[in-house]
Amino acid sequence: MASYRNYVMAQTLEEAYALNQKKSSVIVAGNMWLRMCGLKKQTAIDLSRLGLDKIEEREDAFVIGSMASLRDVETHAGLNACFGGVFARAFAPIVGTQFRRGATIGGSEYSRFGFSDVSAVLLALDTRVVLYKRGEVPLSQYQTEAWDRDILTHIVIPKGRTAAVESVRLSATDIPILVCAASVGADGLRLVLGARPARAMIVAEGMKPEADAAAFEEIAQRTAFGSNLRASEEYRRKVAPVLMLRAAMNCIAAGEEERA
Repeated sequence: MASYRNYVMAQTLEEAYALNQKKSSVIVAGNMWLRMCGLKKQTAIDLSRLGLDKIEEREDAFVIGSMASLRDVETHAGLNACFGGVFARAFAPIVGTQFRRGATIGGSEYSRFGFSDVSAVLLALDTRVVLYKRGEVPLSQYQTEAWDRDILTHIVIPKGRTAAVESVRLSATDIPILVCAASVGADGLRLVLGARPARAMIVAEGMKPEADAAAFEEIAQRTAFGSNLRASEEYRRKVAPVLMLRAAMNCIAAGEEERA
C-alpha cells in the first residue's frame, strides 16, 4: 500500500502545481494503481475539488477533465456515438467496474503505462493532452517523454475519426498481452500497438483502408516487441497482424454504419 504523511485537498491548480514541484509529493488522481505499488511520499495532492471531472462536447472535439473516471468515459453516450463505441469496448476489460469508477483518465495518461488500453485508443484518435504550465501537447509526443512535475488537466479528442480496438488477454480482466487500436479518417487508416509490453505507439498512419494481410505482416516485422511473464516477443509478433486486421476491419465497418 502507498503511504503519505500529509493529504492535501488542493483548492487551485496553482496550489497543486506548487506542491507537486517537490519530489516528496505526488498527485494521487484516483489512487488506484498508486495504492498497490508501495510508494512512500511526504504529501499526497488531491485534485477532486478543482472541477476536472467533466466531459464536455464541443463542435470539433470532446474535452475530458483529467479527474473523469474511466467508467465515466466508458459509459459516455456522446463519446461512444461519435467514435464507433470504442470506449465501451476498450475500457470494459480493465480490471472491474468498481476499479474503473475510481481510476481516472488523467492518471492513466500521465503514468503512460506500458500495458495501457487507454493510451492505445487515445493515440489512435489523434488526442492531445493539456498541461497546466506547458499547454496543449500532442499525445503522440507526450507518450514518448519522461515523467515531469507538470499537471495534466484535460484530454482533448478531435472529432472526425472512427475507431475500433482488439486485445488479447490471459483472462477477461487481466492486463493485456497485446492491444491494437485502429482509426480511420480523411487521411486514411491509423494503427496503434500497446502492451508490447512497452508504451503504446503509432505503428502506421495514412494507410489505405483496404490494405491486405501482407501489409499488416510487414508492420509487425518492423515493430519492436518484448517479452515478459505474460507472453514472449515471438508470440506478440505473430498475434499483432491478426489484431491489426480485425481492428482495421471493425473501425471501417463502424464508419460505414455511421454514414448509412
